[in-house]
Amino acid sequence: MVAVIAACSGTPWQTAVKSNSTPIADVELPTSSWPTNGGDAFNRRYSPLDDINRDNVGSLKAVWRARLDGSGVGPQYSGEAQPIVSDGVVYIITGANDVFAYDVETGNRLWKYEANLAAEIDVICCGWTSRGVGLGDGKIFVGQLNGRLLALDKKTGKIVWETQAERWQDGYSITSAPLYYNGLVITGFAGAEFATRGRVKAFNAATGALVWTFYTIPAPGEPGSETWPKDNQVWNRGGATVWHTPAVDPELGLLYFSTGNAGPDLNGAVRAGDNLYSSSIIAIEAATGKYRWHFQAVRHDIWDYDLPTPVILFNADIDGKMRRGLAGTGKTGWVYLLDRETGEPLIGIEDRPVPQEPEQATAATQPYPVGDAYVPQVLDIAPEGHELVNEGRIFTPFGSGPAVPIKPSHLGGANWPPSSLDPTTNLYYVCARDSTSLLRGADRDFDLPEAGDGYIGGEFGMSPVPATGVFAAIDVTTNRLVWQQRWPEICYSGSTVTAGGLVFVGRNDGRLTALDSSNGKKKWEFQTGAGMNATASVFEHNGKQYVAAYSAGNLFARSAKGDSLWLFALDGAMGPVEPGSTTAPTDASADAGAHEAVAGVTADLERGARVYRTTCQLCHGATGQGNNGGVALANSLTPEAVASIVRNGRNLMPAFAAQLSAEDIVSVGAYVAEKFGAAE
Repeated sequence: MVAVIAACSGTPWQTAVKSNSTPIADVELPTSSWPTNGGDAFNRRYSPLDDINRDNVGSLKAVWRARLDGSGVGPQYSGEAQPIVSDGVVYIITGANDVFAYDVETGNRLWKYEANLAAEIDVICCGWTSRGVGLGDGKIFVGQLNGRLLALDKKTGKIVWETQAERWQDGYSITSAPLYYNGLVITGFAGAEFATRGRVKAFNAATGALVWTFYTIPAPGEPGSETWPKDNQVWNRGGATVWHTPAVDPELGLLYFSTGNAGPDLNGAVRAGDNLYSSSIIAIEAATGKYRWHFQAVRHDIWDYDLPTPVILFNADIDGKMRRGLAGTGKTGWVYLLDRETGEPLIGIEDRPVPQEPEQATAATQPYPVGDAYVPQVLDIAPEGHELVNEGRIFTPFGSGPAVPIKPSHLGGANWPPSSLDPTTNLYYVCARDSTSLLRGADRDFDLPEAGDGYIGGEFGMSPVPATGVFAAIDVTTNRLVWQQRWPEICYSGSTVTAGGLVFVGRNDGRLTALDSSNGKKKWEFQTGAGMNATASVFEHNGKQYVAAYSAGNLFARSAKGDSLWLFALDGAMGPVEPGSTTAPTDASADAGAHEAVAGVTADLERGARVYRTTCQLCHGATGQGNNGGVALANSLTPEAVASIVRNGRNLMPAFAAQLSAEDIVSVGAYVAEKFGAAE
């Protein structure tokens, strides 16, 4: 499970005793910097600054807006990165994996690193994106979609070292921000849908040499291997990848993260057993990668109910005793509260029987946390054209028959957007969606795929009933909702909470908002011009408090694309801008102009394949079967009809006229027609 290569040393995180003199050590809170993706080692995304607060946030305006050269504005990209701030410099990475450094005081660019990713990368599950960079040892650490890990000089952006951490051709990519801790650079890898075996790796921060590897799926003979079949090699393609930046407790010396679903996603028959350590929360030794404990939130996951949200550590009084806590959440819509020393439940988690489907080798029971779910877990009315089974409740099984409606959906609940936690109130803030999956385990193929091949094992579908968003506050000492609100669109941005009584969270329509952390009431909003789908960072510089935010849009949120890094302060002078557009022109002259622009354009099938792979495959699947909300591609569409839909959009599919060239649109239309058997 763990391969240890070498040892290394470095400066540990500084620790401090909380002001109430309890024996449990806390970690240093961010003030003059935002040094890691989660703000501090505990991943709390909490700022102790309060100069910007409930009373004056209405005066918050932009100090400057930096444009990032159009990096990451193409249709396949998403802007999800949280800014890192250190020594008066803001660092940001785009969905194209380009990295920029800006001076806080002037907004001037200090340097730019260009990734120049190959267009041939075809193992990106959920949009070309990066959720941030790492910082430490005078370097900026960058994980890339091509599986490379780089260290850049913090002052110049020049490459100090680089290593092929994993090969993208084998299904691996890095979308999370690397974590620097005690001389190590630690990263997980995405790729559960591409026949991979999940892993977390640690590298020497000075040299890039591999130090240890922890495999999230045990090999035969290792503890946990008994939860995988002994008569096949599915464990070696079984997923359980790690989507986010881990948390670390310096006092205990433990690293914490949660894992993705087992593979193949929707075919449980080929992997009978609980499938450890998929859909689990795991603690390992930070120095060695040695396993310490795990908690499996979903046994034998056939619903894609993984935990892509970063875990958060906290210290709190529970039933009169100070406890070292961990909060983890994901697509089920529950928060799992655990003792981070032992992995035992803090509040209580009940083991309950669940409906069975022999065709899927379903687990007999599932964990049900004591407390409140923050999204609905049952359907009251069947979606049109479908019948309810078990009221569409969470853990309703499905087989190779008609698609079964289930809530929450395979997209959540909570997805990748990070939660935040206020250590002074013990309130945990979670961003989620309320939607319904239509799942079918159609693939009964037991043949083991090659690494890097798609490995779904069925069909993902989404109810035509529009999804909505949920933003909620939960007390981690009781696991009960304190407040909850529904949004008309999905919540697809992480949150940051401050000592000023504010929660900063973005909206798909481009607004960055500040909510009253005690009740959720909106206190401020600012239109950034593109989907505000990244988490804001809060810091002070030369005695002044700032908020930094990256506004770039998101593929899955179907939000307007952009390339802006914003900096806000109470003495800012810049006001909001116009919202970005996600639709194609609708007036007659613009429509005629568009048709004129494609007249005479010759289709290039190779180009069309590349456009499909980077732009369409995420939602429609590698074989056009439909995936992640995209419909199956009908074989009656002509090349012209496909091109028209791509240009103008249809139903929930956004228009791509502003992101794709005429050549791209004509070429992908021809490719879809030929590849998926459209009528000529």
